Amino acid sequence: MSKLAGIPLSVLDVVPVFAGGTATQALRDTVALAPAVEALGYLRYWVAEHHNTPSLATSAPGVLVGSLAAVTTTLKVGSGGVLLPNHAPLVVAEQFGTLEALHPGRIDLGLGRAPGTDPLTARALRRVPELGQDDFAHQIAELDGYFAPASPDSGIVAVPAADGRPDLWMLGSSPSSAQAAGALGLPYAFAHQINPHAAAHALELYRRSFRPSAHLDRPRTLVAALVTVAETDDAARAAAAPYLLGKIRMRMVPRFDAFPSARETAAHVFSPAERQFLDDLVEPQLVGGPETVREKLTDLVARTGADELMALTIVPDQTERLRSFELLAEAAAEVRPGAGSEGVSVRL
Repeated sequence: MSKLAGIPLSVLDVVPVFAGGTATQALRDTVALAPAVEALGYLRYWVAEHHNTPSLATSAPGVLVGSLAAVTTTLKVGSGGVLLPNHAPLVVAEQFGTLEALHPGRIDLGLGRAPGTDPLTARALRRVPELGQDDFAHQIAELDGYFAPASPDSGIVAVPAADGRPDLWMLGSSPSSAQAAGALGLPYAFAHQINPHAAAHALELYRRSFRPSAHLDRPRTLVAALVTVAETDDAARAAAAPYLLGKIRMRMVPRFDAFPSARETAAHVFSPAERQFLDDLVEPQLVGGPETVREKLTDLVARTGADELMALTIVPDQTERLRSFELLAEAAAEVRPGAGSEGVSVRL
C-alpha cells in the first residue's frame, strides 16, 4: 500500500536509451530506480514491451519484472504491458505465475493488444497471421484460465500459475479497449501519454461497461501520463526536451538508435513547426514546475475520475529523473483520487 498522501502514484518505465549510453546501462538505471521510488511511497513499477526499438530497452518485461521484484520489498511490479498477441498465453501464465510464486501479492500483469513493433518484427515474434479483437478476448480468457485451480481432467496445467494469480490489468488508449476491459471486469490502465484527448471519454465508457468479475467488484482505473517535474516550468521542459526531440525524429524515421542527449538537444534549433508540435504534445501532459503539475493533475483527475496516476518520466539524467518523482509526490499530496477508488476489492 502506498505511503503517500493524496492520489496513489506509480511509475511506467520504457527503459529509454540516450545517445552516449547503452541498453545495458539503461536497464541497470531502471533496476536502481525502483528501490528509490519505493522509498518515496510509490505503489507500482511497470515496464513496457517493445521490440526492434534500440531507443527502448524493454524487449523482455517478464525478465525485468523479476529483477525489479528482487531489489524491492513492498513495491508492486509488473508489465505495462505484456503485448499478448506476441506470446502464447501458456508461456505468459508460466512466466508470471513463477513471478507471483516467488513474490506473492506483488506482481501485476498488464495486458495490451498492440504489436509494439513494426510488421516485420511482429511476424517474427508471432509467426501467425494478425490477430483481431475477438482473438485477443479469447487469449485473455485462455490466460486467465491457467491461473484457475487445476481439475483432475485438465488437459494442460501451467505450473505454478494455478497456485496464485497476479493482478491482471487491461491496457489501452481507445474507447474500444475501455469497453472490453469493462465487459471482462478487469482493472483498466489508460495510456494518456498516447491519446490524451480520449481519456475522459474512454474511462467513462469503461465504467458504464463494467461488469463485476470474480476478481473485481467495482471499476478500478489508472491513468498513465507523460510526467516531468522540475523546480520551474522552464527547467521541466528542458529536462523533457531530449525525449520530445526524439518524438519529432520518430515522425521522420520510424526507428532510431537512441534518444538525443541533453547537449545535442540544447544545440538543436527548433523550427516553428517543431515548436508547435512540442507545445501540442506537452500541453495536455504533466510537464512543469510543482504548482503547474499540481493544477494539471487536479484537472486530469477531475475529468477522468482516475484512481491512480502512473508517471512516464523520460529524461537522460538519472538524478533529474528521481528528482521529478520526488517533486511529483509533493505536488500530488493534496490531490485526491477519483470517486471510483473507494470500496474496490482488488489486492493492493
